[in-house]
Amino acid sequence: MTVTLTPRIVAAARVSPHTEDAELPGVPGFVASAFNPLVRETVRRCLGEPGTAGAPNPLVGPYPDSTAIVLATVAGDATTSDLASRKLISGRVHNPLLFFQSVTTSILGHLTIEYGLTGPVSCIAADSGVGEEALAAAELLLTDDAIDQVLVIAAELAVNPRTRAAFGHLADRGGTARPPEGDLAVALLLRRPGDDRPAAARPGYQDLDGAGHLRHLAALADSGPHR
Repeated sequence: MTVTLTPRIVAAARVSPHTEDAELPGVPGFVASAFNPLVRETVRRCLGEPGTAGAPNPLVGPYPDSTAIVLATVAGDATTSDLASRKLISGRVHNPLLFFQSVTTSILGHLTIEYGLTGPVSCIAADSGVGEEALAAAELLLTDDAIDQVLVIAAELAVNPRTRAAFGHLADRGGTARPPEGDLAVALLLRRPGDDRPAAARPGYQDLDGAGHLRHLAALADSGPHR
């Protein structure tokens, strides 16, 4: 199916802890890794606080069943994967939380509970153009009348020795995925073009050095509306 839709950016954010020199708030039930706090904080900056039953979040509260989520990442939560592997190889007791959060979409489950969302959830990876693949997935979802908006999230952690080797292997095979210089995540809330529901106000960051293969999404976040 050819998708010709160009979604409208309703809200956007990107978070680079290594440039902000800030520690991200932890996520209850998640341990050891920065991946999950990074995703959660980026979504919070994009959408705002989750809200309450009496005062729901204005961007997603009216659309609990028709907000889809797409998470794009090449290496995923490498910290959790590596820690779990080291524990297994050394014979140490396995932490059940690591098993839970080794599933990349586990943080999305946490977010759907926080924001009261029941729409479809997807996770994609690609050795080239993962940001573009995420946008294409969002465009496809928006052709469904049952979907009003799509929250696109892209996240990568700073490389460690294993993921550096993995990215090098992808490059050797012709892949264009390049890691960012440090932890980086982007979130975009997308709706159909011409949708006149209110968007959040603007301005942006515009420093894309070190964004790696997330550069395109980071540029869209910088040019899109921000909370």
